[in-house]
Amino acid sequence: MARANFVDYVKINLQSGNGGAGSKHFYRAKGIPKGGPDGGDGGRGGHIILRGNRNLWTLLQFKYKKHIRAGHGERGSENNRTGATGDDVVLDVPLGTIARDAETGEQLFEITRHDEERVIMEGGRGGLGNSHFKSSTNQSPDYAQPGEEGGEGWYILELKVLADVGLVGLPNVGKSTLLSVVTAAKPEIANYEFTTIVPNIGMVQYRDGKSFAMADIPGIIEDAHLGRGLGHRFLRHIERNATLLFCIPADADDIRGQYRILLNELRSYNPELLDKPRVLALTRADMVDEELKRLRKGEVPDDLPSLYVSAVTGEGITALKDLLYGLIIERRQDYDGVQYAMEEE
Repeated sequence: MARANFVDYVKINLQSGNGGAGSKHFYRAKGIPKGGPDGGDGGRGGHIILRGNRNLWTLLQFKYKKHIRAGHGERGSENNRTGATGDDVVLDVPLGTIARDAETGEQLFEITRHDEERVIMEGGRGGLGNSHFKSSTNQSPDYAQPGEEGGEGWYILELKVLADVGLVGLPNVGKSTLLSVVTAAKPEIANYEFTTIVPNIGMVQYRDGKSFAMADIPGIIEDAHLGRGLGHRFLRHIERNATLLFCIPADADDIRGQYRILLNELRSYNPELLDKPRVLALTRADMVDEELKRLRKGEVPDDLPSLYVSAVTGEGITALKDLLYGLIIERRQDYDGVQYAMEEE
């Protein structure tokens, strides 16, 4: 994904449609010079709707189109005919998009499923025609309701990348290289820090046609939760990954130290991130021999599964896929069980 084409935060102005006015018409026909009221209702103004689309990965389409307008409802007419409803505007957004009120910062909802639709701004209600106001004491009401005005305001769309596995690590530890080996993604790879400045997503092809999504999150540095480096801008993307794959070079001077830095940044940003399943991939395994692996065994954190992997030789890649897929399936089953229990209640 090109850097310039990845947009994960936009502020847009929305205006829903006005409702159409009700009609104050009286029935007239040959031989019936004084028919009763038959004014129809006005049509509803158009809604503005967000719809999830699993084929989108960015909010780029809103970068240059900041003002979005829905259609107005039409007036009611004679013979109790209701005016046409204003045209709705449906905005396709990537899964993981959060809608917020720009003024208050309140989160309105999050789009997490394909084809899920949520109304972000309702159109104005159409006015009632005069036929609604007829009564025994008022048989010829000469009035109808005007349509309600639609809404207008600024909203924020914020994308948090959804993936089954998120790669977490300091800059330049081999995350992009690993992603390029296990998926068809083509992230930029270079021997300097912050090569990755936008999330990259790829599909890992597993056995029997199964697959899962993996996201390479830009490198985290110490005090990222305070805004250093890329700071909060990309820490938030980790929140929507089901399983976290920590990447630390096998030849790092202090494996435990790097792991503690990463854990502290996640904990400081959002303690709930530590509740996610974690796996440690010791990358660049081709840089260390078996004897060094044995000598450094005590330096590897023992509170999570770990294995050596090499994008060059392929060491540990199959085992890593097996481990990750098992955790993903287990996580999905737990989630489905909770959902089922909630529905039963």
